[in-house]
Amino acid sequence: MSERAKAEARLGWWLAGPAFVIMVAVIFYPVAQAVWDSLFNYRLTAPADREFIGLRNYATVLTDGVFWSALGVTALITMVTVFVELILGFILAMIMHKAIKSTRGLVRTVILVPYGIITVVSAYAWYYMFSIDSGYVNNWLSWLPGFNDELNWFAQGGTSLVVIMFSEIWKTTPFISLLLLAGLAQVPEDLSEAAAVDGANWWQRLSRVVLPNMKAAIMVAVLFRALDAFRVFDSIFIMTNGAYGTEVLSLLAYRTSIGRLEIGLGSAISVVLFLCVALIAFIAIKVFNVDLAGSKGGRK
Repeated sequence: MSERAKAEARLGWWLAGPAFVIMVAVIFYPVAQAVWDSLFNYRLTAPADREFIGLRNYATVLTDGVFWSALGVTALITMVTVFVELILGFILAMIMHKAIKSTRGLVRTVILVPYGIITVVSAYAWYYMFSIDSGYVNNWLSWLPGFNDELNWFAQGGTSLVVIMFSEIWKTTPFISLLLLAGLAQVPEDLSEAAAVDGANWWQRLSRVVLPNMKAAIMVAVLFRALDAFRVFDSIFIMTNGAYGTEVLSLLAYRTSIGRLEIGLGSAISVVLFLCVALIAFIAIKVFNVDLAGSKGGRK
């Protein structure tokens, strides 16, 4: 490394170091406490009967069909919502990027409004939209085959998951679009113009010029949103409370720890959830192979 690069690296650590230390301190204690509690047969109603059982809680979790069902539902919600949000977010980012200068502020504000709404409020809004008692969606869709006023979206797993994923996509797509907009702003206009002069069509400019130069932004958007989606809780808790096969890992950990007061078993589920999130982060970083500290747009 050159002296200038070393100086920039030192400056980066000085600027980010305090926040990093605080973040590690805040995160380390609850994670360490969860790992410690997961090694015990510990029920909150009988703290005196606490017994060290090693990894037996993890064996119980990993051999339970309920856990694997919750993991499957969690993975399904994560993959579908992140994929759809990435496509819609890029379209919205392009709209914001190409908007007329005098209207950019208004366009960006309108697009970002859903992300500013509290998740619980958003979940209740979507629940009441599709509720058989107070909803209006059935009436709007009654002209389509298979839709009528008697369709209860929350009485079966498939339709419940559709509404849950729709609410997640509506709420967090603006977040993806904001990150991708930052990536679009880093793409040199002269590269796209040079490609157009050389005869490249719109798709060729997008796939060979724009997207490669947005690799770092896309990785950050996918990583942040995937980690958030894998920990989904609010929407499912409000709409179905995990009924009809819609239970996810976060809700399972909550019901075990808070509902049944099984602190040891609930902590084991939380630790497994934490490890899954860490694995997702590791895979995303390896797949995208992006050096965010690089000097050329974050690319290796």
